[in-house]
Amino acid sequence: MESREDRQKTGLVFNIQKYSVHDGPGIRTTVFLKGCPLSCRWCSNPESQQNCPELAYNPARCLTLNKCTRCLEVCMRNALIRKGDAFLQIAQEYCEGCPMPCADVCPANSLIVYGQERSVDDVLAVVEQDEAFYARSRGGLTISGGEPLFQGDFTVALLREARRRRLKTAVETCGMASPAFVCAAAPLLNNVLFDIKILDDRMHKAQTGGSNVQILENFCILAEKFLNLPLTVRTPIVPGFNDTEETVAAIASFIARYPRVRYELLPYHRLGTQKYNFLDRTPPMGEVKLGKDIMPRLHSVAENVLHDRLRNLQHCKTLSS
Repeated sequence: MESREDRQKTGLVFNIQKYSVHDGPGIRTTVFLKGCPLSCRWCSNPESQQNCPELAYNPARCLTLNKCTRCLEVCMRNALIRKGDAFLQIAQEYCEGCPMPCADVCPANSLIVYGQERSVDDVLAVVEQDEAFYARSRGGLTISGGEPLFQGDFTVALLREARRRRLKTAVETCGMASPAFVCAAAPLLNNVLFDIKILDDRMHKAQTGGSNVQILENFCILAEKFLNLPLTVRTPIVPGFNDTEETVAAIASFIARYPRVRYELLPYHRLGTQKYNFLDRTPPMGEVKLGKDIMPRLHSVAENVLHDRLRNLQHCKTLSS
């Protein structure tokens, strides 16, 4: 009965990406869920932040209103507004709860709906299409977002059913979640990719919209209570926020007490800029870029801290033997 309930559980999914190679070991299918408690200024998936379907517009695909007005004809809420003679603007506040037929009738697919209600069964039917690749590469399913545990019930049901089907599982998390969901998900996971962006809570609030207190507590829960669960901490290096040696050294020192935890630095990129434009939002980070010399320098800092950890552990073992 529990399996049937899990299979029928639904969640809000905005993308299923096949052949992912950066979201855990091997070749994976990454399922992206809507909704996140944070609003990081550098977020590359702005369509993931709201926990409701959103209508977006790609003017480069549009046939223009001079040639096609199908979307205007089916819009039930006057949410589509002419922008000049040819293009559109979306009044998102009128789209809430709408089935968005405008996207269905658009012949050029210039209107995009981010977020569809999908069942666990439906999602896993897509994931299982690439089982042969998982077997050869030791890959599997990764759940990302947004924040996967923002939809905790759905994520746990998806993980539970995936494990019943012998799929290896991973999650990418910002760590801002209920500890109950963290503890429910952990035994169902083969890997956790855990973001720690900065230790300074004031800076964290200013740049992400939320405190990091719960995030760091959840990290400690995973590191201390689930000793057999592979755990990788990731820090996205963002210009003007955490791109300093002091910040990276502090994070590396924080996780150094847990010898099995891996640490990765990810360079800032601007790949989400186009999606901000589709949603008629201004990219918060503007045109800033990461300096070319920063990542090698910060990698060196992190490696030195973690190397010292290893050396101290070996010294302690020598003394105790």
